[in-house]
Amino acid sequence: MTETDPEFQRAKTFAARAHAGQTRKGAAGEPYVHHVIEVAQILATHGAPREAVIAAYLHDTVEDTEVTPEELIAGFGDTVAAIVAEATDDKTLPKEMRKALQISHAAQRTDAAKQLKLADKISNLRAIMESPPANWPHARRVEYVGWAGRVAVGLKGVNPALDALFDTTYRAALTRLAAEA
Repeated sequence: MTETDPEFQRAKTFAARAHAGQTRKGAAGEPYVHHVIEVAQILATHGAPREAVIAAYLHDTVEDTEVTPEELIAGFGDTVAAIVAEATDDKTLPKEMRKALQISHAAQRTDAAKQLKLADKISNLRAIMESPPANWPHARRVEYVGWAGRVAVGLKGVNPALDALFDTTYRAALTRLAAEA
């Protein structure tokens, strides 16, 4: 689905250019754009709305690149830009405050933004299991997984298939971390 849709391809190309040269924190150091592609694919294969899939490609551009919200509005429209805005952390705030706000604001997100945030958490949990950052000790990975679960509580209830995938991924992460302890 995402491979043939021209709007998906345009968003994917935009994200690849915006994230050029960036890599994930994990030990594998894969190109960052792989993350946004994975999030979009999770949404596309689990029945998320088209605008949420487009926003998935773009969801980290404002937060992690020089892209502005105005550029997203001009290029992809108000709806997609609004979904991205809901999924974007305010990097001017301290990390612990941003994390707390994700938990407290999760339930107030639009349905499209909830699905995007949940797919993002699924992708991040997979990364924590498959290629954790080398400088993240076991305790930090445990803390991240627990926090992701607390965020997910407010995001669930919109897309049962996505909820089930999160639960499966979350349980797998907990099981893996318990085995490593």
